[in-house]
Amino acid sequence: MIAIHPSILEKDGIKEFAVLPYNEFLKIREELEDYEDLKLLRQAKSEEASSPSISLREAKSIYKIKTTSKTSSR
Repeated sequence: MIAIHPSILEKDGIKEFAVLPYNEFLKIREELEDYEDLKLLRQAKSEEASSPSISLREAKSIYKIKTTSKTSSR
């Protein structure tokens, strides 16, 4: 959860606006963008759930791709 520190501005005694520090605004915007991305990913996965697919192993076999062993770190 993002901690926010809004300043509330009133107009005629009624809460009208919430003003946030800019860095908090940026964090909230980033979270909302991530959430939108997640919703789109879930929608795409749902739409493709019944589509035919093959495993990586099967694809490598079909295209005759050999797996190379990992090399040691430098």
